[in-house]
Amino acid sequence: MFRTVSDVFVETLVAAGVTRVYGVVGDSLNGLTDVIRKTEGIDWLHVRHEEVAAFAAGADAQVTGQLAVCAGSCGPGNLHLINGLYDCHRNRVPVLAIAAHIPSGEIGSGYFQETHPEHLFKDCSHYCEVISQVEQMPRVLGIAMRTAIARRGVAVVILPGDVALRKSAAAALSLGLEAGESTTVPPADALRKAAEMLNAARKVAILGGAGCAGAHAELIGVAARLKAPIVHAMRGKEFIEYDNPYDVGMTGLLGFSSGYHAMRDCDALLMLGTDFPYQQFYPKDATIVQVDIRGEQIGRRAPVDLGVVGHVRDTLQALMPLLDDKTDRAYLDRCLEHYVRARKDLDDLATGEPGHVPIHPQYVARLVNELASESAIFTCDVGTPSVWAARYLRMNGTRRLLGSFVHGSMANALPQAIGAQAALPDRQVISLSGDGGLAMLLGDLLTLRQLSLPVNVVVFNNGSLGFVELEMKAAGWLPYGTDLINPDFAALAQSAGILGIRVEDPKDLRPALSTALAHEGPCLVDVVVNRLELTMPPTITAEQAVGFSLYMIRAVLSGRGDEVIDLAKTNLFAR
Repeated sequence: MFRTVSDVFVETLVAAGVTRVYGVVGDSLNGLTDVIRKTEGIDWLHVRHEEVAAFAAGADAQVTGQLAVCAGSCGPGNLHLINGLYDCHRNRVPVLAIAAHIPSGEIGSGYFQETHPEHLFKDCSHYCEVISQVEQMPRVLGIAMRTAIARRGVAVVILPGDVALRKSAAAALSLGLEAGESTTVPPADALRKAAEMLNAARKVAILGGAGCAGAHAELIGVAARLKAPIVHAMRGKEFIEYDNPYDVGMTGLLGFSSGYHAMRDCDALLMLGTDFPYQQFYPKDATIVQVDIRGEQIGRRAPVDLGVVGHVRDTLQALMPLLDDKTDRAYLDRCLEHYVRARKDLDDLATGEPGHVPIHPQYVARLVNELASESAIFTCDVGTPSVWAARYLRMNGTRRLLGSFVHGSMANALPQAIGAQAALPDRQVISLSGDGGLAMLLGDLLTLRQLSLPVNVVVFNNGSLGFVELEMKAAGWLPYGTDLINPDFAALAQSAGILGIRVEDPKDLRPALSTALAHEGPCLVDVVVNRLELTMPPTITAEQAVGFSLYMIRAVLSGRGDEVIDLAKTNLFAR
């Protein structure tokens, strides 16, 4: 039999180390999927929605550091990839998306399922090209894969189904890329200026993000010299907070008051590998030194006095000898004391009294943290699950925490758990799912059963789009359109052949989680939690205070005064 473009395509993927392709089959993908079926060393992971395929590929790439692949059939099939690919691209993980296309001779005719994927994917990829001729393969595929790996983002190859079936004499391509990161050190003059600014400041704080991955020792060393509290953004949590005597928690809407004040009260801020987006949390009058491997990010969020382009680890190694070993710890100690108080206040909320229902969601997160393995991979949905993950999951240098922290998409947790578990089958994977997020892509619970993935799904079931509801209240609006009429998610899981446990009383929570985490297959724990739990930010603005006042007035005037009473009972009187 002659070799086809699909043969060469799949052989090139295998040669590059790709072992999984996430997707939903379709006729325009038949050439590729049939070759995958017959090829050793690569598997098709059949999910129920292409958006899940993209999210799963992104999580796969994030936990392995390797190129991951997803695919969608022509038209609607590859359109469904887009939201997940936006998340992959903004998380800066190497993902190749295969977008199958209508027959090449029909392009431009308004054919069945015709779209223009070369335009549609442009905004969520570094590279997006159509293979219209056999001779373009495998060169375009090679360029796409190298681009995804080198630039750490999404690349899209658009392949008409008929082109995939044509005869090809080409050999599979070797990418020829050496593994490992390059060293990137800023110029000596920039390092000297940074050191002078930091040495001259009395109260230095550090804000770190995901760019601090692999730089933990250097980060702690610089903080020790500067006597600087370390604040982290959400994506920096897993790389920064463990074994860190200078940790004062997060800032931002999900963070701690201690992290907020450490940043706001400093007279010099050292930003390391972060694009933390909320301008209102930055200091107003401090000197700011920003270090980032991507120069285009410098100064995007706050005016900087010095921008330094370089890898965080390499930059800190070069900067360390130039820094004075400060002796004044007063600011650091004040920030650390504040953190101890803030941490205690949060821990005091994470309790569960038998019979005291509904359950505090903080208690759920605290028990998940206590019972999870030391090497667990957590995924969390956007909204209140991200708040509880930020505040109650403890990182240790081995655990991982994945979420849609930049793109902010609902329904990410379960799909990301699928990708993490498929990539690392020996690791414990726990999805902290909101009821709204889980319901949005609920069909892929079936993927857990079909692929025998032992993911642990913990559902924060509060019958609402909780974070959206809180945002409405903070702005002074009565919540509208946020109610969720949910099924018994545990019973739903049982009907799909998945262990399902429903918990309504705090006394049953620990045994239920222990049973689920010890179970060898997929499981779901449906926890009925308090809808009215306030996820208070580290500081309340005047606008938010006015907003809550307006909400309470509107609630009373509209006959919903019982909401205000229940809110007070939950957050004040019951403590």
